[in-house]
Amino acid sequence: MLSNRMSPSDTTPAPPASDALEGELLAAEASELRMATFRLARRLRAERAVDTMSDGQFAVLAALKVHGNHTLGELAERERVTAPSMNRTVNCLEESGHVVRTADETDRRKVNISLSPEGLGVVQETVRRRDAWLVEGLEQLTAAQRATLADAAAIMREVAAR
Repeated sequence: MLSNRMSPSDTTPAPPASDALEGELLAAEASELRMATFRLARRLRAERAVDTMSDGQFAVLAALKVHGNHTLGELAERERVTAPSMNRTVNCLEESGHVVRTADETDRRKVNISLSPEGLGVVQETVRRRDAWLVEGLEQLTAAQRATLADAAAIMREVAAR
């Protein structure tokens, strides 16, 4: 079999042609999935309650809603940015009334950042708009297509958890 021959400069047999083809197909599928996921995420991010709010700012509000109060360092770590960068984001959110900084009751050196009622409203309205946009799109699909997407969502969560 030609594909299992060793080249003079290599002592490793070449993979069979079917393995190489399978690898190319898998890479193409991965690329298609990545691009489709990216396009869907970008389109969903466009649905927001405050058009001037950046994705990073909204991510901070969403993190505070889901995970509760955080210190600046905890937020920076969660969002994988530097503390100075997070400080600029939080300053902007505080100036616009979306978050509140308060001294910790037990350690006055520590400052907690929490979601204000206005910030909570932005998160809730943005989520509502994004869900409504997605429902509109799903209504255009067949029941079988929606079932396929439900299965794909479960599989994507599994892949993301690895």
